[in-house]
Amino acid sequence: MPGTIRGWLWALPLTLGFHTLGSGLPSSALAQEDNTVDVELVLAVDASWSMDFEEQIIQRDGYASAFRSEEVIEAIIYGGYGRVAVTYVEWAGMGSQEIVVPWTLIDSAEAAHAFADALERGTPRHFRRTSISGAISFSSQLFDENAFEGLRKVIDISGDGPNNQGAPVTLARDRAVEAGITINGLPLMTNAPGETMGYAIDNLDGYFAECVIGGGGAFVIPVTSWQEFPQAVRRKLVLELAGAMPGDPIDPVGFTNLRQARDVPPVISAQASNPAASDVDCLIGERIWNDRRQIWSVP
Repeated sequence: MPGTIRGWLWALPLTLGFHTLGSGLPSSALAQEDNTVDVELVLAVDASWSMDFEEQIIQRDGYASAFRSEEVIEAIIYGGYGRVAVTYVEWAGMGSQEIVVPWTLIDSAEAAHAFADALERGTPRHFRRTSISGAISFSSQLFDENAFEGLRKVIDISGDGPNNQGAPVTLARDRAVEAGITINGLPLMTNAPGETMGYAIDNLDGYFAECVIGGGGAFVIPVTSWQEFPQAVRRKLVLELAGAMPGDPIDPVGFTNLRQARDVPPVISAQASNPAASDVDCLIGERIWNDRRQIWSVP
């Protein structure tokens, strides 16, 4: 595996007119005089009541482990500028978003490890409801508030249920895409029947593909068990940080230690979805909530 990412990235020309990776100029020097980064990445992670404390810790630990991994570090430092900016947000209902780790420049293994360390500090908190649209809107604003200029802007949304509060998720998605933001999805299809009081849906991966993700190169990686989560996060981050697509040589599916297909979470790309022909209801979460509210007298 050593050199897999390095070789793929160094073989890529930078097509935005700044330089090529073969120019002989260290990537750190190329970005020394400004705040340009390869990608600005918001990790927006579900912290609603359907996520218990152990599952929240699994999520934080999974991301921390990924940022310590050789694959993710190589995807960062062998990028065009060798620099990325990342922030970690936990979200639930409208107005329930919390920045766990603020915007952080990662340009070395040491910086990646420091980001991982920051993720492991503190105690996760629970919030009510599920507003994916609120998470997208909140995350979109964060790009305007940082000091970085990314060649790409990406929001990664993880969640175990559909939007059930706030604006329709498609409206928030479309606004973000119009602003040049790509939204990727990590649907957590890990709940056993009855664990979410009837708020979960069977086709959460399809819901994310049709209603949540959007923008250039957007994709979904479904997670069907918590055992899959660390690997899915590592794979997702490599693709996002390197600006790659599923199936590219850099895709961790090809890594020596990840070769067994039965252990590799699948990918659904935005291009593979067809909203016009889809029977996915992008307002299903709101409908379920209204039905349950009448039964349980929930405000």
